[in-house]
Amino acid sequence: MEFRPILSALLRSKTGAILVALQVAISLAILANALHIVNLRQAVAARPSGLADESALFYIHVRHLRQGDHNEQVATQKAETATLRAVGGVASIAFANQMPMSNAGWTSSVAADRKQVQPSADAAYYYSSDSLVQTLGLKLVEGRDFRPDEVIDADKNKNDDSTNPKAIIVTRALAAKVWPGAASVIGKTLYFGTGEGANGAPVVGVVERLQTQNASVEERGEYSTIVPMRLSSGHGSLYVMRAEPGQRERVMKEAEAALRRAAAFPVILKAKTVADDRKERYRADNALSWMLVTVSVLLLLITASGIVGMASLWVTQRRKQIGVRRALGARRVDILRYFVAENFMITSVGVIAGVLLAIGLNQVLVSQLEMARLPLAYLWAGAGVFWALGVLAVYGPAWRAATISPAIATRSA
Repeated sequence: MEFRPILSALLRSKTGAILVALQVAISLAILANALHIVNLRQAVAARPSGLADESALFYIHVRHLRQGDHNEQVATQKAETATLRAVGGVASIAFANQMPMSNAGWTSSVAADRKQVQPSADAAYYYSSDSLVQTLGLKLVEGRDFRPDEVIDADKNKNDDSTNPKAIIVTRALAAKVWPGAASVIGKTLYFGTGEGANGAPVVGVVERLQTQNASVEERGEYSTIVPMRLSSGHGSLYVMRAEPGQRERVMKEAEAALRRAAAFPVILKAKTVADDRKERYRADNALSWMLVTVSVLLLLITASGIVGMASLWVTQRRKQIGVRRALGARRVDILRYFVAENFMITSVGVIAGVLLAIGLNQVLVSQLEMARLPLAYLWAGAGVFWALGVLAVYGPAWRAATISPAIATRSA
């Protein structure tokens, strides 16, 4: 097919073609970047937390309306742990102070040396008198878990050597940050804070991953420490529990009931699953993804409607010309091919402009929001989508043009 006559016809009536090409360009630029952002957000929301089988994990926060002294609180924590461990279907339990992705908890600056002017990083501070490695299902990649003799009972009202941890477990990400290039960090001392008063503890284990309570998107979202400690606190107690497969809901209800029965004084209980924490932590990411998907679908529909509308208008305006071509021997397939080729040319101009616009828009996002660069695959995919959309959208009007009777067309005004 000769494209020169098609191009000449378009140049004589440029406004409609320019509008369609511009619509395609803007839609492609937005679509490619929107889907790129959706992919990034979904990848963030699906990140592993380091916890094995999150669907089996839940925790109960217990707040006592009557607070005793340090010894009473420790005794209560031990009694409540035993009560929960006796509930049928409990695979593992650990007293702890916080949970990943819960958006609340402890953080401490850490350093490889007291003499550092600035700390190496800020890390989540998990403590437990039990094995968080076992209960959370963390993967040890180096070293070992804590021994029972390393657990300390710390009084929140004291600030002496009795509250200093005896050992510490770190995540692989934190180890790489504090001791870059080290072949092994086992035995190295990690300090909480800097200066002469900073407390330190030897690293006895490294876990592959344990997200912080905030689960930041950046690498610091996996800077975590675990300390073997039981702390008396007026903020209540938190118990992490792993249920046997398929029994989480039942175990949660029975665990709450068991704690209420065993309590000597009124308590306030709040149970929550890790799945709930993940859903709440990434609610904004998922909402953004759905919004962008909706915008993308609407853009495609609007672009398709624009192509259909413009092609229908051209068919109406060219009825006489189409009839003349049919009378001179043009087949229906020739008329159909003409309109498809015409639209393909317009769409191609829009696609080329859209690719350049998409790259420019991505540069702005990269510089202003530190977003990852747009992969070329999104541009190729976007171009393919709009080429296919252009052909499909114009096919209906083109088919109607191909079915115009030569006699009717030549009699039209």
